[in-house]
Amino acid sequence: MYDIDKIRSDFPILSRQVNGKPLVYLDNGASAQKPKVVIDAVTRGYAEEYANVHRGLHYLSNLATEKYEAVRGTIARFLGAEDENEIVLNSGTTEGINTVAYGWAMPRLQAGDEIILSVMEHHANIVPWHFLRERQGVVLKWVDVDATGALDPQAVLDAITPRTRLIAVTQLSNVLGTRVDVKAICAGARAQGVPVLVDGSQGAVHAPVNVQDIGCDFYAITGHKLYGPSGSGAIYMRKERMAEMHPFLGGGDMIREVHKDVVTYADPPMKFEAGTPGIVQTIGLGVALEYLMDLGMQNVAAHEDRLRDYARSRLDGLNWLQVQGTTQDKAAIFSFTIDGAAHAHDISTILDKKGVAVRAGHHCAGPLMDHLGVTATCRASFGLYNTEAEVDTLVDALELAHELFA
Repeated sequence: MYDIDKIRSDFPILSRQVNGKPLVYLDNGASAQKPKVVIDAVTRGYAEEYANVHRGLHYLSNLATEKYEAVRGTIARFLGAEDENEIVLNSGTTEGINTVAYGWAMPRLQAGDEIILSVMEHHANIVPWHFLRERQGVVLKWVDVDATGALDPQAVLDAITPRTRLIAVTQLSNVLGTRVDVKAICAGARAQGVPVLVDGSQGAVHAPVNVQDIGCDFYAITGHKLYGPSGSGAIYMRKERMAEMHPFLGGGDMIREVHKDVVTYADPPMKFEAGTPGIVQTIGLGVALEYLMDLGMQNVAAHEDRLRDYARSRLDGLNWLQVQGTTQDKAAIFSFTIDGAAHAHDISTILDKKGVAVRAGHHCAGPLMDHLGVTATCRASFGLYNTEAEVDTLVDALELAHELFA
């Protein structure tokens, strides 16, 4: 049984008021709130258990190292990875994708080689590839979505040429909520010898993930969207790809020996983890993932799908609201504008006065905004603790905004 009242009680911030109204937090796509078990783990980590990892033999260092390294196995279970040594710990998806860009793509790609992207990608899955375009002459090939915001896997596969070296694609659009059939893309790409990187920043939040079933080469996640601390995350890397990669960052922990005239590197995954990491943040991420697995990601997905359907029915009744992305296969993420002169920032400000927190802007998705022909949208993104009553509050606040701008 999915006990929404019990779940909401696990998140202290949900009991507060904003502008004299109960908080309705619908900015989960940007960053999710944290359950008390995560907050307590972070507090305990700093107050009672803190020490650097991998570097000491004393009690606290051993304790911190044990808890930190245990998270690698937790992430492997959460993502369905075969081996925890395929998990590289980092600060989030941005670092993970840059690790692939610098460590795998940069040494291998030459001028004229191609990387295929969808127009829905977040800037974190665009800008690192632009670095290669600017510095090495790599060609970026873009695949558009259809009028509903859906991405046809075959359109991605049809873009492959003999010069294609990588496909980098989101599993779930942070703007439209569109779900992408990354399994079909990976199967087709593998048949042609093309590796696939999947941006799982949103995908891993809203449904169960199994990287072995997907068949991807890389899969990146961000902790703060998974109800964990900011500055935490990981990337799954298939062992064969790890063996092909150079280190991205150099420093402590990622080396075996350092001398004046030679350096030898540690084995993966440590080879890709330089310097003192986000120790407590990562431990907090492990607790967050255990919380999610205890709830059951299939149960989270079912709850959010019910919210999606209810929100869609309510928003469809507002004939002055323009919702971007109407494909049926989507998560509970809605981007919209109001007919007339109201800017997304103005709409967001009015909603905030009613205690409703949404995101306004381009959502780090410039190419998608260009494709949609808008400069900004408001985005309401739902999470595991949101309710149908909060959908009603959102609609009431939108009706107020419409009246003010009519």
